[in-house]
Amino acid sequence: MAVIQRHHTISSEGVTTVTSEPSTAFDKALAVLRIAFGVTFLWAFLDKTFALGFHTGYDQEGNLDRFGDAAWINGGSPTEGFLTFGVPADNPFKGFFNGLAGYAVVDWLFMLGLLGIGLTLILGVGMKIGTAAGALMYAFMYAAVLPLENNPVVDDHLIGVIVMVVLALGAAGTTWGLGRVWQRTSLVEKFPILK
Repeated sequence: MAVIQRHHTISSEGVTTVTSEPSTAFDKALAVLRIAFGVTFLWAFLDKTFALGFHTGYDQEGNLDRFGDAAWINGGSPTEGFLTFGVPADNPFKGFFNGLAGYAVVDWLFMLGLLGIGLTLILGVGMKIGTAAGALMYAFMYAAVLPLENNPVVDDHLIGVIVMVVLALGAAGTTWGLGRVWQRTSLVEKFPILK
């Protein structure tokens, strides 16, 4: 098993830069995790946009309605169904989440978030912003499903928050991604938050 060799340097502005030797097994595992989570975000965006019939695309009777009214491109709301009917009755935030249902700005923020996070993770660029947005989205989804059904504390949304933190701290965009090239651009050097 390869030893992980990471070097941390702190600039005069207090920005930590992580560089590593050629990819180790751990780096490759982080890359696989990053790409897999990126695909889940990007797929959710595509399914909700076009109602491909995996989670989005069913009519009121439960029949498959690909490219039908449920598709975002056809005027369907990608968030209204869940925010109206998916939040448990005993959720302490039910009123808040129900109040967000049906607003175009909520749909746009959600969909742009899915697309942006998905592309960020798949490409390995903008990992700081992408993983922060991913963690925030997972945290909102975690709050929306409280109380948890199968475990009093942990569910897949909380695991998603943890994964986003690990990907951000592990410089996961530098293996099998464009992270190394991205970090050397003048834009990122000028605005390190874009790493």
